[in-house]
Amino acid sequence: MLVWRRVVLPVILLIVLGACAAALVKIAFFPGAVEAAAPAPAGAVTDPVIPVARGSIVNELSLQGSIARDETYPVRSEIDGTVTAVHVGEGATVAAGQVLFTVSQEHPKKRTLDIVAPEAGEVSELAVVKGQTLTIGADLYRLAPARHHVLATVEPEQLYRLVHAPGEATVTIAGGPAPFACTGVRVQIAEDGTASVRCAVPAEQTVFAGLPATLDLALGKVDDALVIPVTAVKGGAGTGTVWVDAGDGSEPEERAVRLGINDGRQVEVVEGLAEGDSIRQYVPGFAAPVEEMCYPDGAGGEFCESGTSW
Repeated sequence: MLVWRRVVLPVILLIVLGACAAALVKIAFFPGAVEAAAPAPAGAVTDPVIPVARGSIVNELSLQGSIARDETYPVRSEIDGTVTAVHVGEGATVAAGQVLFTVSQEHPKKRTLDIVAPEAGEVSELAVVKGQTLTIGADLYRLAPARHHVLATVEPEQLYRLVHAPGEATVTIAGGPAPFACTGVRVQIAEDGTASVRCAVPAEQTVFAGLPATLDLALGKVDDALVIPVTAVKGGAGTGTVWVDAGDGSEPEERAVRLGINDGRQVEVVEGLAEGDSIRQYVPGFAAPVEEMCYPDGAGGEFCESGTSW
């Protein structure tokens, strides 16, 4: 037993420690494993191809705007004569047909005439006094009409959708009257390039300048028409170009098409494609949109990110 503890056990312990030391030296200075080759990328970027199909398009445009009062304009004299009476003062609110001035005329014959307000509104910049001689074309006053209109801003890319806009739109005022029709719809572009849509508020509607309003325009509707995504078309206002895929791996055919109405997402194809044709979903060279992905941020909110697929 004494021999075991003093001789055998220490020898075994030295052998085990020596084996461990040798193994560590081999691992550190003489690695025998061959590193695995990095995997080669196996994926390839492809352009999505979609079939041309039939569907319906409702072209509606909803714009945010506000109620505004019509512009003040000058009223000029249409007769020669001498003012014998002034019946209104600066800032007066007048009704349509209300007498504003009385004028005595000598030619072509002697007579007394009343000059009346052409419409309801407010008088400003009054330039008439009793005893004044009037001449045709002279400024008498300015009138701020008791008329209102809706003015809504348009994004530049929406202007082509308004080329054949209807003459009537629907106005909705939050907390106001029931939605009503406004007429005389027209697109106007300011000197700074800002585009807007304007229409007249009916006289019987009670509105106030500055109220926010939504302007809805029904620009057209088609049923059972050939439709494709607007992302597939280069162009879009009446004519455009699409890329037709033959399905055999060859380069797509660039083809001209004639277009109808669109709703901002899909566009009607009037000529140039047939039902069942395969086309590229995106114009070559343009980025395809990627859906936004959202994740919990750990603090009760969300973290969202989006990318671009080319």
